Amino acid sequence: MRVRFVQVTLGVCAILFCLAAASPAVDVKAEARAVDEHYNHLRTLQAEFTELYRGSGMERTESGTLWLKKPGKMRWEYRSPREKLFVSDGHDAWFYVPGDRQARKTPVRKLDDIRSPLAFLLGKTKLEKELHGLSLAPDISLLSPGDVVLRGVPQGMEDRVSDILLEITPDHQLARIVINEVDGSVAEYRFSDQKEDVQISDERFRFAPPTGTETVNGEMGP
Repeated sequence: MRVRFVQVTLGVCAILFCLAAASPAVDVKAEARAVDEHYNHLRTLQAEFTELYRGSGMERTESGTLWLKKPGKMRWEYRSPREKLFVSDGHDAWFYVPGDRQARKTPVRKLDDIRSPLAFLLGKTKLEKELHGLSLAPDISLLSPGDVVLRGVPQGMEDRVSDILLEITPDHQLARIVINEVDGSVAEYRFSDQKEDVQISDERFRFAPPTGTETVNGEMGP
């Protein structure tokens, strides 16, 4: 019986050793640097996105197209379930729902919006510097096998965001960003069909309120 127990134990150890050899530990710093290098050299990025939000007793799923361009230009064009627009030319940000008689405008330097951390997708930012306590998040289910998830707390948003999760593909693209806020709400962004360094005109990041639309200076709405 004792011999059988030893044999089984050795067999289990051998399996665990093989698994460890087949799945070497991820180097968090190296993974973060690889993501930095992948995105920081880009001038533009276009991607399809799905946004999932849970909080305040509500859930919603929206989708559309995202355009990013250096320096600091963003355009989130929502198509489903209804059209709306979040756009920034690097100086001012606008939020507008077609058919509304108001458009909200906020200087980027005063912008406090859950979409704003996503600006680090293009830039000179280092994830290790931008996200405190950057570490692996093995407890998070993956969208695709082979991805890894990193967790960190965004600098300057500690009073609002408890942590951010980044799901990274083997090609060092960001497939998903999850923003966990301190009030328990969660905003999740999934990206697909990423097109890098495509031609994008600056006009796409400019917004002029339609005739009859009132401009309101203040906080953005989700």
